[in-house]
Amino acid sequence: MKSIVLMGMMGSGKSTCGRILARRLGRELADTDERIVARIGMPISEYFVRAGESAFRERETEVCRELAGREDLVIATGGGLVLRQENVALLKRRGVLVFLNRPAGEIYDATSMAGRPLAQGGRDAFLATFAAREPVYRAAADAVIEDFSTVEATVAEILQTLKTRGDVL
Repeated sequence: MKSIVLMGMMGSGKSTCGRILARRLGRELADTDERIVARIGMPISEYFVRAGESAFRERETEVCRELAGREDLVIATGGGLVLRQENVALLKRRGVLVFLNRPAGEIYDATSMAGRPLAQGGRDAFLATFAAREPVYRAAADAVIEDFSTVEATVAEILQTLKTRGDVL
């Protein structure tokens, strides 16, 4: 079966929903940010300062290459991973991309932005980043999730959306 690939802005719930989905479906969770941290041996925020965003994006692509050859995973991606078309193409090989379209203002207001390098410019900058990325997320998405009333509701919508596909569940 194809992997379930969760994408969206930082703080949209990819890792949280991913853990629940993986547990419910008996699948392995592959969190791209966690894999990168294990590889680089430091927090992403520190790596951004030391090596820069471009180097971080290269690490993301390396992880995508590794995961592209596997199936039956739940993959939680970093918020900017889909900015590289190569990453999207790699993950679509054996995965279904699900865009968690949580409103950007809600994310910013409800989520700690500490340790998130690209969220340090304040609320307006965060909203502008979302506005620039949303069309990229939509273009890459095989499914779009809109219910963020509770984590359980989000997970339920993901599962209901994917039930219509014969290649995921």
